[in-house]
Amino acid sequence: MSEIKQSWKLLLSLFLLTALIHASYAQQRPNIIVLISDDHAYQAISAYGAKQVRTPNIDRIAREGVLFNKAYVTNSICGPSRAVFLTGKYSHKNGFKDNEHSRFNGDQHTFIKELKQHGYQTAWIGKWHLETKPQGIDFWQVLPGQGSYYNPDFIMMDSSVKRIEGYATTITEDLAEDWLAQRDRSKPFCLVVGHKATHRTWIPDTSDLGSFDSVNFDLPKNFYDNYSGREAARVQDMTIDKTMLLGYDLKMLSYSKAMEPAVSRMNPAQRAKFDAYYGPIEASLKAANLSGRKLVEWKYQHYMRDYMSTGQSLDRNIGRLLKYLDANELAKNTLVIYMSDQGFYLGEHGWFDKRFMYEESFRTPMVMRFPGKVQPGIVSNDFVMNVDLGPALLDAAGISTPAEMQGRSFLPLVTKRSTSARKAMYYHYYENGEHAVSPHFGIRTERYKLIRFYKRVEAWELYDLQKDPSEMHNLFGKKGYQKLTENLKGQLRKLIAKYEDSEAGLVLSTEPGSTK
Repeated sequence: MSEIKQSWKLLLSLFLLTALIHASYAQQRPNIIVLISDDHAYQAISAYGAKQVRTPNIDRIAREGVLFNKAYVTNSICGPSRAVFLTGKYSHKNGFKDNEHSRFNGDQHTFIKELKQHGYQTAWIGKWHLETKPQGIDFWQVLPGQGSYYNPDFIMMDSSVKRIEGYATTITEDLAEDWLAQRDRSKPFCLVVGHKATHRTWIPDTSDLGSFDSVNFDLPKNFYDNYSGREAARVQDMTIDKTMLLGYDLKMLSYSKAMEPAVSRMNPAQRAKFDAYYGPIEASLKAANLSGRKLVEWKYQHYMRDYMSTGQSLDRNIGRLLKYLDANELAKNTLVIYMSDQGFYLGEHGWFDKRFMYEESFRTPMVMRFPGKVQPGIVSNDFVMNVDLGPALLDAAGISTPAEMQGRSFLPLVTKRSTSARKAMYYHYYENGEHAVSPHFGIRTERYKLIRFYKRVEAWELYDLQKDPSEMHNLFGKKGYQKLTENLKGQLRKLIAKYEDSEAGLVLSTEPGSTK
């Protein structure tokens, strides 16, 4: 009998030891939180030098970790950017090329599936925007499509749809904290928080209405761009002047029947605050009877005030999450990264929206803190891309990057394990519909950018970013640039071959002198 007791004691001891080792290992592996916003411009973040707005909580992440000064996307549009982030593969490889015809194939490999297979508890809450239900994630509650700013619907895991009263940014944070409170504490976790803000039509929370009414935003120097020498830029349809609608975008409701749908979803209290703010602005606009440049510049100021006020709620709720981590003793072992799905135009070239390979939409804000691994206060000037994010998160968890992923972890660059960074970046935008932006692909090096437009517009563009950071002067075909152009074309062909982009390769095969 004593031998049986001894055996049971031994088994129990081994079981407890195994549990302790497992718990210790789980605790050593970092938790991961990815905060991904929509259309949030780096120009709207004070950590990136914005002077007329403050973003203290995004700035806090940068101050306590690293600010990526040269973070870029492979395809500047919402759904495709998320697909690239998830899969670590370019759009032509993951199959989600545009927002018009694509549906995400959830059967393919993703970084979040890999984390789950290695013992992480995983969740995605908020904006998803990939047209199919999430797969391989332990828990999710996602907005249908773009979602709504006010009283948004959420798709639940049982396929039911639940409407939640309130403002989308705050609700998304509420749901994220609810999940964190109920998670399995024996496992490390990966949580993706997808915010709708600051996507068109930039409707602020009622508490933020009027936050920037006293600010007169500086007009970008190239606001009145005439697009000389740049045919693709000339034929686009995304100007504040002609495309931004007084009724739909700027909430001057009597100017158009195309009212932003979120307004009709408001409850009486929300609508009363909305009308109390926008009503007097509309009355003032009518009384002023503006036209020409005065009207265009009025639209710009009103756009910027709405956009920045919408971003204020985003920053505030990021701060809430950071405080939650502090209060629950999670901060020291949690990697937190904030990024937008791409950049956005805040009047540069006279535009709003994104899509082009020009810097304001190609480049995206990205800040990260990783206590114990990344020293605070770092500013990284190495090229990193959203295709690298999945591999970096796997690297943080001690997991090898699957061979099919085309991105590369950027952690070695900020932990000094390596100084081998990209020398050039490849970009490809496919959509050929909304805003009349021509499909295009190209290469950016430290100094130069070469772009090939096709389908809607057939043209090349070349920029010297050192002399012309605003990308106003197309040098392609100009005297003295032939040798540089051929060199960049050669680099571009190598990247196209490396990433196996057959569509771009086919376009180049029609070039004069091509060897096909």
